[in-house]
Amino acid sequence: MRAVQRRLVQAALLLAVLVAVGCATPPPEPQAPVLPVEPPQPTGPSPEEIRHRAVQHFLARAEVAQREGFITMPAGASAYDFYLQVQQLDPGNIQAAAGIQTLVMQLVEQARDALRQRSFGRVNSLLNTADEIAPGNPLSKEVRSQLRREQQRARQDVTPGGPGAQTVALPERDLTARSDAMVQMLGSIARRIREHGLRVVIVARTDAEGRWVYSQLRQAVPGYRVRGDIKLGNPPRLLLQKNP
Repeated sequence: MRAVQRRLVQAALLLAVLVAVGCATPPPEPQAPVLPVEPPQPTGPSPEEIRHRAVQHFLARAEVAQREGFITMPAGASAYDFYLQVQQLDPGNIQAAAGIQTLVMQLVEQARDALRQRSFGRVNSLLNTADEIAPGNPLSKEVRSQLRREQQRARQDVTPGGPGAQTVALPERDLTARSDAMVQMLGSIARRIREHGLRVVIVARTDAEGRWVYSQLRQAVPGYRVRGDIKLGNPPRLLLQKNP
């Protein structure tokens, strides 16, 4: 009987110990919530910044090409092409529009210079280019009107008349090089002028060219006064006619 009581007492003590140990163990700590990780923000330039840089790049290249005289050529690397690039990136860009207008003014001014030299073919070419850039611009129209008037005057001024009238073409390559062949040709013409008492109109591309031709005529016939005039025009030629 006593043995049974001892076992009961031991079991009760063991149970009490287990309960005490269980109460002494701390409860598990709560886990911290996992927060979502934000993706890294881009560090490069924005599309707007890239577009702005491209506009400034093409404007700078257009100004350089314009200063160097590359108005519409070479294709793809001219001032006009660079201004078009700017307008594609930034329609209505004021600097590009002003730059194109400046190109037109340059072409028209070059056409005026060519007109003063009566280089009519070059005048037409320059004005055609200006019209391609800015169709119907008033500057080109003004110079075209002047061109028509000068062409009419040229036809009236350089058409020889009277007995023995003749037009003698001057080969441009020999004239430009002032070759021996050209000197000999002018000497032969000078002797004909003296022999037949002719008057000469020298049609030259520049004033300097016209003076050189006249000096060759005079040197070929020493002591004889060659009577004539120099007119700017193209192609170069001599107009021979009897003195009135």
